[in-house]
Amino acid sequence: MSLIQLVLLAIMQGLTEFLPISSSAHLILLSHWLGWPDQGLVLDVAAHLGTLLAVLWVFRRDIPDMLRPARENARGNPSLFWLLFWASLPLALVGYFSADWVETHLRSDAVIAWSTIGFGLLLGLADRFPQARTRLNSGRALAVGLAQCLALIPGASRSGTTITAGLLLGLGRAEAVRFAMLTAIPATGMAGGYGLLKMLQQDTAVAWADFLLVVVFSAVTGWLGLRFILRWAEKTSLRLFVYYRLVLGLALLLAQ
Repeated sequence: MSLIQLVLLAIMQGLTEFLPISSSAHLILLSHWLGWPDQGLVLDVAAHLGTLLAVLWVFRRDIPDMLRPARENARGNPSLFWLLFWASLPLALVGYFSADWVETHLRSDAVIAWSTIGFGLLLGLADRFPQARTRLNSGRALAVGLAQCLALIPGASRSGTTITAGLLLGLGRAEAVRFAMLTAIPATGMAGGYGLLKMLQQDTAVAWADFLLVVVFSAVTGWLGLRFILRWAEKTSLRLFVYYRLVLGLALLLAQ
């Protein structure tokens, strides 16, 4: 791939990974529209590594709680370790058994268009109830994890489905967005680890300069996107992303 392709794909991955607009859909569409080949397994792993570094840096102060399997943290709230465990378990199981099928059958423009619209409308509905009405616990974390499995559908958006679930469960907007971003750590780690395993099984050659370039650009733009959505959720509604999804989905349908 050319330098401009590598940079644009890395920037697209980083900017859209944490916004509720689906990074996978944007990567697929960018390649389709510009006639580029699929970025391939190696660059996919590099992009996931970059965004993983971004989210780990933003939540670096929470890492001790993530690694401590106690029932509660020092403030008496449910342990972040177990909240993330229950939120990640469904995706680990469903993703393991369905990843190849999704890759083969659900990467069409029509699927992306309808999922972009449908899950966008769900996000808009959920965002009508932004005030906190309940607290996060293991059961609600598991429900968020079940919703996260829907993100295997291109266009659904991992952050979008988890934010939507959190809002519908009664979390406040800022808390729902924050927990959705925290779940990106195990989710992105699993995606990158799965890709790395396939690389090892296939004995895939790696162009390390390209790999590192994608890691750096996706990490920097991922950090920007993550900081943006966290601050946005503290101040205003998510309607902007809902409108964006509707316009994008309709444009895709009209273009077919």
